[in-house]
This record gives sequence, C-alpha cells and structure tokens, in this order.
Amino acid sequence: MSGTSSEVISLVSPSLTDCRDLISDALAKQKVLVVAGNCTVNYEGRAASKLTWGERVLMIKADGSVLIHRRSGYEPVNWQPPKCQFRISLEEGKRLSVLATRQKPKESLRILFDDITVLLALSLTDEGEFAMHVTEEQMKQAIMRDPSLVEHGLKLISEERRMGDSGFTDVYAEDTHGRLVVVEIKRTAASRNAALQLNRYVETLRKRVNRPVRGILAAPELRSGTSTLLAKLGYDFKAVSPARCFEVLKPRTDARLSDFL
Repeated sequence: MSGTSSEVISLVSPSLTDCRDLISDALAKQKVLVVAGNCTVNYEGRAASKLTWGERVLMIKADGSVLIHRRSGYEPVNWQPPKCQFRISLEEGKRLSVLATRQKPKESLRILFDDITVLLALSLTDEGEFAMHVTEEQMKQAIMRDPSLVEHGLKLISEERRMGDSGFTDVYAEDTHGRLVVVEIKRTAASRNAALQLNRYVETLRKRVNRPVRGILAAPELRSGTSTLLAKLGYDFKAVSPARCFEVLKPRTDARLSDFL
C-alpha cells in the first residue's frame, strides 16, 4: 500500500526493490528519508563498530547526514555528518544495502535491511529561526560542572558566596596561579552595570583575604562601553555561549555507574 502527494511519498510493507528505487530517487532530489525496518549496521573509519540485527529507524536528511535510532533514547546509535555519498543496491534480491561514505576523513556506514515496514520520502520546507532560552542559573550550573567554559584550569571553590551588603557572587574559584576569582555571569550582552556589580564583589573580597583577587565577567558579549570600563577596572571578559552551556547540561546517555563513584 502506498500514498503520494506533492510533498510526501510513503510505502507500507513495500518490496525491497520498490524501496531501492524510491530511496535512490529521493536521494537524487535531496529529499528527507525515514526508513523503519530490520537492519544491521557496520561502521569503518576512525574506528570500527558492528550493530547486529534489530528493528530501527534510519533517517537521511537533505544535506546528506545519516542517523540511526533504536526504539528508545534520543541520541542516534550510529550517525554520519552531512555531505555523505550514497550507494543503494540489492544483494541477491534479499537484502537492501544503503552505503554512506565520506572521504575526509575516510569512513563508511553500511546499513543492511532484510525487511522494511515503512518508507517515507519527504520534501520539507523549514526556514524558521531557532531561539534557545537558557537562564543565568542554568549557565551557572554549566560553569560549575565545567569551569573551563570560562577559563582552562579554573578550579571551583563555591557558588553564591556572600559579599556582605554587595550581594552574592555567581561563582567563586581559583585560577592556575592560585589567585581567587570572582565570576559574574550574564545570559545576554553584559552592560556597564554588570561590570560595576563585579567590581563591588571583588573589592569586598579583597578586604577579607590576603591574596590576589581577579574579576571575570562571563557573558555572550558586551554592550557598548563595557569593555572600556572592564579594562579600566582591571577585570577580564570571557565570552560564554548559552548554547555551549546547554550542551554541557544535556543529559548523558552513555554515563556509567563508575562515573559517579
């Protein structure tokens, strides 16, 4: 059974010959392909891997990227980045081979189907912009998890350290030279007020300790005039991307129990 329109072609319980023809045509027209079926996957390149038989979903996007998903989990079990070259063939009429190759680096991903349940070929239009909303609290949690987002070698001491009437620091740390570091985090472009806020924290801390103290303003970018003020005060700016913080905070599916012991 099949259904067609100007945007979508679908095959349900198709023959492998029909699948070969439709996949070849869709790839030539840079359509998006979704294939659900029983397959095995072999990767060769920078390493080598083999995924034995099982029912999975194969996605090939218009840019030539490839993703293979299992029945659970949001990350693909195998994938290839954009600009793959494809070769589609039938092996003795019993198995459909989808070979995706790249030259730099030289690697290949071979998906072999012996049964396909559903095949979709879609022409998608997507010109929407992607806006990511990450809070300052989430940025702070990401920096606490990976201080190198701000500076390599930075060692976390604590968060939200009280600085008298000045308020609370976002992150309190130590750099590779043993200097104390006050980090003030802003989710959007940091203003002169953020630099002055950082200055209050640093000056308060300098009165309490007998050690050098640095100030770092961490934000995606600076507003006009803020860079000049920071330089005058003797503090540093570190560009920290909310998108990179989001990546750090994403749940890991490859975590092992030993990682937490």
